[in-house]
Formats: sequence, structure tokens, C-alpha cells
Amino acid sequence: MSFRSNTFIPELVKNLLIINVLLFLGTTLLEGSGMTFAKYLILYYPASDHFMPHQFITHMFMHADLWHLFFNMFALFMFGSRLEVSWGPRRFLIFYIIAGLGAALVHIGFVYYQLSVGDINYYPAMLGASGAVYGILAAFAYYWPNTQLFILFIPFPVKAKYVILFLVFLELTLGLGNFSGDNIAHFAHLGGALVGFILVKIWNKTNRNSLY
Repeated sequence: MSFRSNTFIPELVKNLLIINVLLFLGTTLLEGSGMTFAKYLILYYPASDHFMPHQFITHMFMHADLWHLFFNMFALFMFGSRLEVSWGPRRFLIFYIIAGLGAALVHIGFVYYQLSVGDINYYPAMLGASGAVYGILAAFAYYWPNTQLFILFIPFPVKAKYVILFLVFLELTLGLGNFSGDNIAHFAHLGGALVGFILVKIWNKTNRNSLY
């Protein structure tokens, strides 16, 4: 998906892109040499023997494969850049981290539910910036709902508010469907979008935002 924009990349978004790419390349190279450094950075369920508190932050900068990295970083660049320019780097970083943490907590809550009803009998791990990115998408759609976005395979532009509503519906459907072989943390995506939406609503209500 895309919209008309200049190629300017604000400082924090640029640094986030660099960190994510470097960590992906570094952990991929280490895995190729037989080292398993990545397991210390992805987020494990708190009851797992592999869980460590710092994983709540570090999992946001880890990605499973090149396509996972590409789509998250593309969305971060396209939509996060406009938010950072409007908010400033400090507020954007606060938003990014809170949305990512919210996504992780919602994911853990859903895993707890699955364990309690017997849907799963293992502790799934989570990684990726998708939770924070969904928060960015929700914030973008909140402030610029009528921005025309071009989606792959759709020959006409779609307003941002409809895109995020469709994505939320899709993630909810796939998450509740619990389809075999689906290893995507759909409720983390939903959690990021929900927390991002709530946060911008609070900021807007208290007139603390400086968007234009």
C-alpha cells in the first residue's frame, strides 16, 4: 500500500529501520554459523524457561524472514514518517514502544486463554514489529482517515479508514479461526491497533498533540 509522499525519512524512523535491518542480518548470519542468539531476543510466554523480561522490548526488532522484515519496515517508513514529523521523535518513540508493549500483552493474554481451554499445549514465541506497526496504521487512519491508499491487486485507491477497518476484521477473523499451520500472532496485531487507537484518542482529548 502507498500514498503520495516525499522521500524524506525523519531521524527516529530512519534509526528504527537501521536497527531492525542490522539485527535481522546479524541474527541471520549467527544462525547460519550455528549460534542461536535470536532466542534471547524474541518474546517467550512468561511461563516458558526461555522467557526474560527484556524480551518485551527486543522482540519488536526481530523478524522471522526477509518478507516479514520488508513489509513491517515499508509500513513504518510510509506511515510512521508522517507521524514522527507531526509529533516529533520523542512522542513517536513513546507511541511506538507503548503500541508494541500493548500488542505483546494482548498476545500473551490470548495465549493464556488458549492454554486454559486446551486449544494449545505449548508456549508459542512472538517476534516482529507488527504490533507497533499496527498501532501506527491505526493512528494514521485516525488523523488522516480520508487519505487515499493504493493497495496491491486493487486497481483503485482506498481511504485509510477503510483499510484499517478491513485489516482489523481480517486479523480478528484469522485469530478466532485458529487455522492449522497459521503461526501469525493475529491478536498481537489487534492489540497494537487497539492500544494505538486508544493512545491517540487520549492525546487528542487532552489537546496534547501537535498534528497538522
